[in-house]
Amino acid sequence: MKKIVIPITNDNVIEDHFGRCKFYEVYIFSETNEIIDLKLLESDGKCGCKSNIIDVLVKEGVTNMLAGNIGDNAKKTLNAAGISVIRGCSGKSADVILQFIDGKIVDTEISCLQLDKQHQNKEHVCYH
Repeated sequence: MKKIVIPITNDNVIEDHFGRCKFYEVYIFSETNEIIDLKLLESDGKCGCKSNIIDVLVKEGVTNMLAGNIGDNAKKTLNAAGISVIRGCSGKSADVILQFIDGKIVDTEISCLQLDKQHQNKEHVCYH
């Protein structure tokens, strides 16, 4: 069984930055790649890797994350926990999960380090 998590806003749109999301949708798939359940997890309000979300996702059995922007350290920590991360996703989560099922979602290979001036500061280390 495959479980895919998507960090989302209050409006079920993929959060532009993993560490700022309000909720996580966990899509549960059957062996035939059909969605059989959807679970909603509320964020504890802490920023990404500074929260307990990775432990929660591991306990839930999550195998993949479809994310907007995410820092390199957060991605490495998720990967080390056995959760593959696909970056660069945007739009309504329901649309994105269907695109993923159809094989139309690929990792942009762009981290938040490459996106804005705050993250280009050499002293700033992004964990969200």
